Amino acid sequence: MSDMPPVSGPAPARKKSHGWIRTAVDFGGLLAFFIGYLTTHSLVAAAWWLVAGSAIAIVVGFIVEKRLAPMPLISGVLALVFGTLTVFFKDPIFLKLKPTITMTLFGVILLGGLAARKNFLKQLMGSELVMTDAVWRTFTLRYGLFFLAVAVLNEIVWRNLSEEVWATFKVFGILGLTILFSLSQAPLIMRGMKEAETQGGPPVDPEDAKSAPPVIE
Repeated sequence: MSDMPPVSGPAPARKKSHGWIRTAVDFGGLLAFFIGYLTTHSLVAAAWWLVAGSAIAIVVGFIVEKRLAPMPLISGVLALVFGTLTVFFKDPIFLKLKPTITMTLFGVILLGGLAARKNFLKQLMGSELVMTDAVWRTFTLRYGLFFLAVAVLNEIVWRNLSEEVWATFKVFGILGLTILFSLSQAPLIMRGMKEAETQGGPPVDPEDAKSAPPVIE
């Protein structure tokens, strides 16, 4: 059960955000890594690009928006940490483990929060989505399990397939799976918003059903 107050009354006013900046923060490090790997065909060399791209994305996002959302910030910091370890030890194992550890971390946080009767995903996205607590719990449970499933899949790919296949999976596979999974949650989001509307929440905007947690790579 969430410790947030029940949905009632008008929704809080939303702050305007710079969409392209949010996209740059979410994808800056990943795009830099992809360009670096295409250029060098080396995970260790591409780690330099990942570190630089992640650092620039975090700084630019903070300068423009004056804040950084927790999930992309944590993901960006982990990219800096694991990218630096890869460069320092000249061992791509750290880069390969980064998605596993990141996804596991977020999955455990979300599921552990539910077990402790706290909904961290609602606290993170509550200003963008107005849904009933029951739907928020289902939504969070699904994302928690999805993150853990991707962590397991990453382990399978990097341990059994070539470096080139893993690099492609990291850039396109995880991103594609995340987008498809997010889109599959639209019916649940619409149901939660309609139920919230009947309890005095704001009118349902179909565009809100496209909202999803930031991409984590």
